[in-house]
Amino acid sequence: MSILHVRNDALDTNPPAGDQYLSTNGSNWLYAVTAIYGFTLLALFAMTFKARAGERFFHYVFIIASFAGLISYYAMASDLAWSLISQANNVSIMGATRQIFFAKYINWVVTFPAIILALGVLSGISWTTILYNICLSWVWIIGYLVAAYTRTNYKWGFFAFGQLAHILLLVVTLSHSRHVANRVGISRDYTMLAGYVNFIWLMYPIAWGLSDGGNRIGVTPSFIFFGILDLLLVPVLAFAFVFLARKWDYNRLNIAFTQYGRVPHSHGTFPEKDT
Repeated sequence: MSILHVRNDALDTNPPAGDQYLSTNGSNWLYAVTAIYGFTLLALFAMTFKARAGERFFHYVFIIASFAGLISYYAMASDLAWSLISQANNVSIMGATRQIFFAKYINWVVTFPAIILALGVLSGISWTTILYNICLSWVWIIGYLVAAYTRTNYKWGFFAFGQLAHILLLVVTLSHSRHVANRVGISRDYTMLAGYVNFIWLMYPIAWGLSDGGNRIGVTPSFIFFGILDLLLVPVLAFAFVFLARKWDYNRLNIAFTQYGRVPHSHGTFPEKDT
């Protein structure tokens, strides 16, 4: 039983640095988030065996998002994938240097587009609009990442650029996409899911401004904030999608995939989709 440890010694193996750094309690919390992502991944994978042929699209999308979260949170819990960055704000109280975990941003680079893809396919918008929304999310995240690594108050310019991309993304997902979803009779579910996603997304600028941006809260409190947001955004949303999808008509939504390709709007027989 020597492989079992009574305590978390990750910070002994991978020591933190700086004035604001990850604590042992913070590492424990991040390992708990890692476990939830792992459970979500395995649960979604198991549920693919019960889903009908051609109707596993949302399972696959959120499996990838969960996998990215699992790896990223494991790295952060182990006090890996970070840089020590000098701070420009609130230095007298919080200190001059802070651990900035780039694994957090790598996680968002995968999970945000996965969510956008799921919402886009559900709404019925064009693939070009989906790609546009995904690129907006990348600009948003890159703006935050560059801002976090900027050692002066010029960081707020990069934050503003990222936030502009966020606003454009919000407009498309709550306005244009909702109108398209209404045409195929999925408006209620889409509005509920997109509204939930955008509400959670609105919390990210606040969390970033208090942590990697404004240096107002420590590394551990920031991870509690971001961890709750990420859990609400990926595991909770994943199960909501999968359970709601059981009542959706994939043929009518034109999102069913078969051995013949994506099911068209026209009538056809697809034997492998029979229950």
